[in-house]
Amino acid sequence: MYRIFDTSVWIGYFNGVKDQRTDFLDYCLEKDQVCMIGIIVLEVLQGVKIDSEYDSIKSHFKSLPSLPAPTFELYDGAAQLYRALRKKGITIRKANDCLIAHYCVHFDIELCHNDIDFDHIAENTSLRIWKPF
Repeated sequence: MYRIFDTSVWIGYFNGVKDQRTDFLDYCLEKDQVCMIGIIVLEVLQGVKIDSEYDSIKSHFKSLPSLPAPTFELYDGAAQLYRALRKKGITIRKANDCLIAHYCVHFDIELCHNDIDFDHIAENTSLRIWKPF
């Protein structure tokens, strides 16, 4: 079973944060249960300031299985998700979160995150969220 870890967890992981989510990421990495999507690669790598760290993180990400690049249908689904939530009075701060959530729903993959917007999405969709105990 694969899981996707949102940028919010990866940033903590690479910054040495020790919490339930980063511990779970460590566990899933050991069990080969982590897959990547391009938007998370972009979000993490764009914030890396030191070239050697950039190269190391990029190499790490390249070693993980990746889901296919987004299709028109995935982008459309993410846009529809954003619009449906807005109609309910819920504003998601970053459209990328809708794309990540829609990927997870489309491929039926659990998401681990540290971003309240995903909780709002999960309350209104079939998005599956890993929750610490």
